[in-house]
Amino acid sequence: MAAARIEHLVTSGTFSLDGGTWEVDNNVWIVGDDHEVIVVDAAHDADAIVDTVGGRILRAIVCTHAHNDHIDAAPALAARTGAPVLLHPDDLPLWKQTHPDRTPDAELADGQVLSVAGVELTVLHAPGHAPGAVCLYAPALGALFSGDTLFAGGPGATGRSYSDFPTIVESIRERLLTLPGATVVHTGHGETTTVGAEAPHLQEWIARGH
Repeated sequence: MAAARIEHLVTSGTFSLDGGTWEVDNNVWIVGDDHEVIVVDAAHDADAIVDTVGGRILRAIVCTHAHNDHIDAAPALAARTGAPVLLHPDDLPLWKQTHPDRTPDAELADGQVLSVAGVELTVLHAPGHAPGAVCLYAPALGALFSGDTLFAGGPGATGRSYSDFPTIVESIRERLLTLPGATVVHTGHGETTTVGAEAPHLQEWIARGH
């Protein structure tokens, strides 16, 4: 049996909020082994995610937050696989903008531990980009799945509804930059980075205000 690993899929679609719509590419992260996996952020294309999961058991569909580009394919993926959709309850107002007739199956909570393929992923509530934004920390894999909270080059966007810059700065400072510097940050969009690469720039981000 192969050891647990991280697989990466990029899907494309649109992000809509506050009356605007933008074309986006999203990172979908699949964590597990040859037998079972979890999906982090079911973005845009349920078929592509199902194809990548293949014959493996999908244990959970974890939503890092409820902006539509991260959850638009979640109900379809759940229907195809039987996997539960997990979301922090603080993001239910955002979720309902996209899926008014379908609620998540279970709530994520700070400190909760999800297990797949012998690996534990700890839920870190990290509000700011969205009220219910979470990151997943998997120390055995040296990995953090940051959603849209932390990117290569700074925090996620806070210029739109339900977001707040001082809150995201506090989340990053207290919850993420305290992790080991070698931790690889698997982001919701764009390239991966490391905690150590981003940590020295915190004051720059605060000074620029985004």
